[in-house]
Amino acid sequence: MSMKEKVHTCPLDHELELKEYKKQYMCDGCKEQGHGPRYRCEPCNYDLHKECMFTADTASHDFFKQCKFKFYDVPPKKCSDRHCNSERYCDACGKVVKGFVYHCKEKGWDLHPCCKNLQNKLHIDGIKFRLHEKVLSKCIWCKRKNPKGSVSGIRGWSYVSKCKNYHFHVYCGKEKVLDELQGRANGDDNRLAVEKLELPLQNSRGNGGTGVKYWKVVRVFFKTIACVLLGDPTITLASLVAELVLN
Repeated sequence: MSMKEKVHTCPLDHELELKEYKKQYMCDGCKEQGHGPRYRCEPCNYDLHKECMFTADTASHDFFKQCKFKFYDVPPKKCSDRHCNSERYCDACGKVVKGFVYHCKEKGWDLHPCCKNLQNKLHIDGIKFRLHEKVLSKCIWCKRKNPKGSVSGIRGWSYVSKCKNYHFHVYCGKEKVLDELQGRANGDDNRLAVEKLELPLQNSRGNGGTGVKYWKVVRVFFKTIACVLLGDPTITLASLVAELVLN
């Protein structure tokens, strides 16, 4: 739920145009990586995720029941003391908040604009996933309970399947796809589409999961989460799930 949409411009107040690119960029709003279509001011070399182009004064998320988030162009300070560590961390992905953010003053929670779009529940090929504050077992990808580089109290969300065979850090989903995209950065732009990535699969024995079908679900899950966090609206869950049938 969100209200009172604001349309952003570049610092020189130029209107931004939607560009249908298929490559990485750094969003000048939230200061996080993006991929694919973006809103851009060519003269100022200024890019925004769709979620940073159109922001709401207030917003909410199903994971934080009855909490209201307010939009800030600059992360609010934790205290007035100039010696205070003022860094804020996104409670969804666990990464530092450097720019645009939705902040809950009452609880001190923070969400990147793209992270706000993470669904509380996901269904992939009949498997039900739900957001948790932490994984119940080791993450399938990093083999750890706490994401690498996490800070005390801010580890980011995790998705856990109802069957308990799949445990994923949101942080890992974003970082692994970014690594793969970066490796292709010098290639043909058409090959950089997230849905075309072939993520390297880990050992097929882990957290109770084995077999080709298991790792196809893992791959579709990671790409689905990455599309949300990278602000790439051109990829649909339906097109990703098609991999389960075609591969």
